[in-house]
Amino acid sequence: MEKFKTKEIKPEDFDEIGNDFLLELVENDVAYSVAEEIINTLKNTIIGKRVPKNSDIKESIKEALVDFIKKNIPEPDLDIIEAIKNKQAKEKKPFIIIFMGINGVGKTTSIAKLANYIKKNGMTPLIVAADTFRAGSQEQLQVHADRLGVPIIRAKYNSDPASIAFDGIAYAEKKNIPVVLIDTAGRMHVDRDLINELKKIIDVVGYDLRLLVIDALSGNDSVEQAIAYEKNVGYEGFFLTKSDADTKGGVALSISVETKKPIYFLGTGQNYDDIVPFNKEWLIKTLLGEK
Repeated sequence: MEKFKTKEIKPEDFDEIGNDFLLELVENDVAYSVAEEIINTLKNTIIGKRVPKNSDIKESIKEALVDFIKKNIPEPDLDIIEAIKNKQAKEKKPFIIIFMGINGVGKTTSIAKLANYIKKNGMTPLIVAADTFRAGSQEQLQVHADRLGVPIIRAKYNSDPASIAFDGIAYAEKKNIPVVLIDTAGRMHVDRDLINELKKIIDVVGYDLRLLVIDALSGNDSVEQAIAYEKNVGYEGFFLTKSDADTKGGVALSISVETKKPIYFLGTGQNYDDIVPFNKEWLIKTLLGEK
């Protein structure tokens, strides 16, 4: 009797709707290669599956997409606040977070938001302005630090960024500051001088976490940036900015699938409090238009 009440999804049933769904993903800023990978995975998942005769195959595809996200989109394997406290308790050394990303993605504001987030969790962070390349970067961070009431280490433009970062870590250790947030230059990710500069900072001071800041409205460029930084420098996860303006979720999905690295935080507005830890439910609701 079950056979008469259900139907089997066949390849031809999937193909037409699957192609439309592929285009829909691409229109939602999902990188084409990622969209193809997702569609192929969904196809293998639901072809041969039996569903009620009157069911909409598109709904089956959506359900499969939700299942794909739950199984394949990574989430951070550490809670930053707990990680900072644990390192301080065990080693009496600061937790080092290095921020990377090209100019214009919101890196400076993201550092300020995380500084505020950490402070609201009962700890005082130190900001290190190691971007000595972009005019105004030091002053912008100084303004944020003053508003938040947190210390900052800065230096003259064209100073050695690794030396500034080293001085910042030494200051944090001397003052028993539990966490250091290091800003870095944001020239294009293919800039060899930038890559060498980042590598030197990492070699000199080390790190506990490297966050690549990505603009949620950057489309396919986001994947290019994620791949280039991973190839040339490396990082543990993302800070996704302007996610409040992203009604599609395509960039978040693309960088997560392409790199298999987690998004740690979402920037959700212009205020210091506009920061939330990433979770998969946000991505599911955004992709399905339920936000």
